[in-house]
Amino acid sequence: MGKQTRKRTVSAEQIADAERQIVDRSRRIDFYMTEYSVELLVEKLGREDFVIPKYQREFTWDPFRKSRFIESLIMGLPIPFLFFWEMDSGKLEIVDGSQRLRTLHEYVLGDLKLSNLEELSSLSGTRFSDLPPSRQNKIRNRSIRGIVLNEHADDQARFDMFERINTGSKAANTAEVRRGALGGPFLDLVVDLARTESLAELAPVSSKSERERIREELVTRFFAYGDGMDGYRDSPSRFIFEYTGKMNQSFQDRPELVEEYRDRFNLVMAFVERVFPHGFRKTENANTTPRVRFEAIAIGSYLALKDHPEIANGDIPDVSVWLESEGFKEVTTSDAANVKSKLLRRLEFVRNALVEG
Repeated sequence: MGKQTRKRTVSAEQIADAERQIVDRSRRIDFYMTEYSVELLVEKLGREDFVIPKYQREFTWDPFRKSRFIESLIMGLPIPFLFFWEMDSGKLEIVDGSQRLRTLHEYVLGDLKLSNLEELSSLSGTRFSDLPPSRQNKIRNRSIRGIVLNEHADDQARFDMFERINTGSKAANTAEVRRGALGGPFLDLVVDLARTESLAELAPVSSKSERERIREELVTRFFAYGDGMDGYRDSPSRFIFEYTGKMNQSFQDRPELVEEYRDRFNLVMAFVERVFPHGFRKTENANTTPRVRFEAIAIGSYLALKDHPEIANGDIPDVSVWLESEGFKEVTTSDAANVKSKLLRRLEFVRNALVEG
């Protein structure tokens, strides 16, 4: 008897929902293809027709990687697409490719010396100016293709491109991508609060996480989840992106919100410092802060203070009793941590423990 295969059935409703999502997402994407010679790319970067986002400026290739890229270009190997976003000014913001462009500029117009080449070893130790004019012209004439997300694409489409391209490399993470896609007074406050001594003391992170701006992600989630979960669909990046855009506008319309939200943050940090013996850490000597634990304690404390402001300076029973309980461990596991039901459970667990305790 042959092996029976189980046929997986997909409902017509699911297929219809998928089709609607595809159509909706596709409408937000509006782009065009372009192709530039190396000569034009170098010139446009030099006169600042290309804009390098702040979050990308600190990431610089080492000499070996620069040399390897130039070697590939000279050999005629395919170069990955450049990705741009068309700004209102008409300039192109670089989403992916700033290192390639800067390396080209440094080689053609600067003083970049090639080193440790494998295929073109004879070029090691040479600069662009050392090459004969004919070879210089051939390099200038090489072309690189680009994709430009134009001005008609919406902000969410822009963020999707930032996130999908940049988080695929070591260059950027979600917090950095959000800073690149959305600037404004709310994000300015987030950056400011992420650098406070109180947060650094209560929520230690590794040097790698600090470079990746993990504290900015924690502060943003603190405000986003604390203001309510309406519209949350188990996707933090999309939810927080939409929230950040909305709050940037709110802060512009009502500048007094800056101090209101700063006070909220400082109130909760002072409360956590007073009530929780290890802050957001698991143990006294821990040098990392689990995100789910931070969310539970920070936002749960805010919700408790919001409903019962008297506990800010009141006596709170020893929280270690429930912090070390199986119930708290269960709600702060990282498994499926972004599912809305689990997220709400850990926030409510801490809120109820503080209030009922």
